[in-house]
Amino acid sequence: MASRPLAPADVDHVLHYTADAFASMRGARLFLTGGTGFFGHWILESLLHANRELSLDVHVTVLTRDAASFRARAPHIADNAAITLLEGDVRSFPFPAEQHTHVIHAATDSGGKQAERPAYELAEAILEGTRRTLRFAVATGAQRLLFTSTGAVYGRSTPLPHVPETYRGAPDPLLLHSSYDEAKRMAEHLCVAYSQGTALECVIARPFAFVGAHLPLDAHFAIGNFIGSAIAGAPIVIRGDGTPRRSYLYAADLATWLWHLLLRAPANRAYNVGSPEGLTIAELARLTAGTLRPGAGLPVEIHGTPDASAPLNSYVPDVRRAATELGLQVTVSLEEAIRRTAAWHGFDPHVG
Repeated sequence: MASRPLAPADVDHVLHYTADAFASMRGARLFLTGGTGFFGHWILESLLHANRELSLDVHVTVLTRDAASFRARAPHIADNAAITLLEGDVRSFPFPAEQHTHVIHAATDSGGKQAERPAYELAEAILEGTRRTLRFAVATGAQRLLFTSTGAVYGRSTPLPHVPETYRGAPDPLLLHSSYDEAKRMAEHLCVAYSQGTALECVIARPFAFVGAHLPLDAHFAIGNFIGSAIAGAPIVIRGDGTPRRSYLYAADLATWLWHLLLRAPANRAYNVGSPEGLTIAELARLTAGTLRPGAGLPVEIHGTPDASAPLNSYVPDVRRAATELGLQVTVSLEEAIRRTAAWHGFDPHVG
C-alpha cells in the first residue's frame, strides 16, 4: 500500500529553515543510500519540494534493494523526474556512470533490529556498506559526504544528563549487543580515513531519537508505540520502570539539521543531532496520553519498579556544537511533534 506524502506544512517548514543552504546545490546530483527508510523519506520529500520551489535542477540517485517495492510504496517520490532508482545492495552496488557531487550515506538497519540477525552480520553490513559508499564517492568525484552514524557511539546510556561530542565513553566491544554501536564507530573512522588525500569532505551526524511521519507505531520505538496506543485509545504500557531519560526531535527539524550538515558543516567533524530536552519514559507516556487524549484519562501502566540506587540512564544529546557553529535549533515542541505524527497517521484528537 502506498504511503502518504509528508504534510505540506512539514516540507514548507524544512524549506523555510534550509532555503539558503539548498541554493548551494543548484544543478547538483545527489547519491543517497537508505532512501526508503524513515530518514530517507524526509530527506527526499524535503529535497523534491525545494527542487520545485527553488528550481534547483537537482537530480538524485536512490539506492534501493527493491525498486518495484519502493515505487509501489512511494510513487510520489519514485515517479518524480528528478529521481533515478538504482537497485542493489549497499555492500556491492554497481557504481552508476553519472558523476555525483554529493552523497548521503543513511543506509543501515537501526540498532533495535540487531537481534534479528547474528551480531557479526550486522557489523559487517555496516562496515562493508560504508566502505562501498566511500569508494563510490571518491570514484565519482563527490565534493561532500554526510554519514548518519548514531548517538549510540557513546554507549546506549551515559552518566551525563547531556552527552557532548567530546565525551570519551563508549560501548563495550566485547558485548554482542554492541555490534551496531561499534560498527558505527569504525564507520565514522573510515569516513575520516577516506577523506585523507582526496577531495572528498566527510561530515558525521550522530542522530539520537526522533518522532514524525513514517516512524513505525508497532516497532522498537517507545514514542511510536505510545502514539499507536493513544490513537487506539488503549492503555500505554511501559514494561520497564519508566525512569530512563530520552529526548525526541521532530523529523522536520531532523531533515533541516541533516541538510545543513551536508552543505555547511566543516569536514571531518561530528555533530549530535537531536533534542536536548530530556524527559523520562514515564513522563513521555503521560505527555503522549495528555496530548492525544486530553481529558480522557488514558491510563499509563508501568510494570517495573524504580531502583533509587541505580545509576542515571540517560540518552540525551548536548547540541551546543550544532547551535554555536551552524545556528541549528529545535523549532517544533514535543507536544506539537506528537500531534503532527498522529495526524499523519489519520488521527484527529477532536474526533478520535
